[in-house]
Amino acid sequence: MAMSLKLPACFLQLKKSDTFSPLLRPRRASFASARRFQTMAVVNTVSTVGLSETFTRLKEQGKVALIPYITAGDPDLSTTAQALKVLDSCGSDIIELGVPYSDPLADGPVIQAAATRSLARGTNFDAIIKMLEKVAPELSCPIALFSYYNPILKRGVEKFMSTINDAGVHGLVVPDVPLEETEILRKEAIKYKIELVLLTTPTTPVSRMKQIVEASEGFVYLVSSVGVTGARTSVSDRVQSLLHDIKEATTKPVAVGFGISKPEHAKQVANWGADGVIVGSAMVKLLGDAKSPEEGLEKLESFTRSLKSALP
Repeated sequence: MAMSLKLPACFLQLKKSDTFSPLLRPRRASFASARRFQTMAVVNTVSTVGLSETFTRLKEQGKVALIPYITAGDPDLSTTAQALKVLDSCGSDIIELGVPYSDPLADGPVIQAAATRSLARGTNFDAIIKMLEKVAPELSCPIALFSYYNPILKRGVEKFMSTINDAGVHGLVVPDVPLEETEILRKEAIKYKIELVLLTTPTTPVSRMKQIVEASEGFVYLVSSVGVTGARTSVSDRVQSLLHDIKEATTKPVAVGFGISKPEHAKQVANWGADGVIVGSAMVKLLGDAKSPEEGLEKLESFTRSLKSALP
């Protein structure tokens, strides 16, 4: 995902002036070996824990969380359901599921294109929820929903939180809401046991960053670079100092996203002290560019395993 664009002032800013060994996871056969990607009933022998507890368990084991991101409905919701199972079976610790939106301010061209394809196929929030109601009970890792603020407001904050809680979602990432406007979101999220993850960027002033990490639940999302999401050739050295600054301000886990697209990127960020790595565009591109859903799922499995093996 290219990074040629600058984020609007409202994105991840507090003021206009501020410019997850597998966790007791039941062993499963490789999804690719479960011939022809047939949906199979999987009995989840352990209850899924939330984001915070996932990080706590990983820390006790000296491990770093792998957090893949995919766009719901690309290429279709049936494939999304299978992709969630693939990601889970390959050792993902938390899965970030993007709700497609027509005006994705923070997303680069890869995820924008995926959202456009998904919406064109008729994907909507209700359909995503119905899919999650069936799939979430079969997963052993928690799901964090990634949604822009407008769809949440349109549905109503309390109704939105209640709905995603009933569907088995544990966390929520809202990239375009300023901290001053998160009070209602945070109140309803706590009420429905949804961990609201907030984001901080390289341009966020230290005083503001401290307020963000104080309010964030589950983990702190550190955006590694200025601009939109997208695969990059390398991860900025600035991330190391940003991690240091955040860890000076909080004991909460910190996951790094935006631009991590290779196993070596994940390993580097982990060595710098990140508690989790978030990989989005590279995942989305595999599914979007594949000649068939089966091919996309096979590539997704291989890539996820390579990322997992690169992490402590």
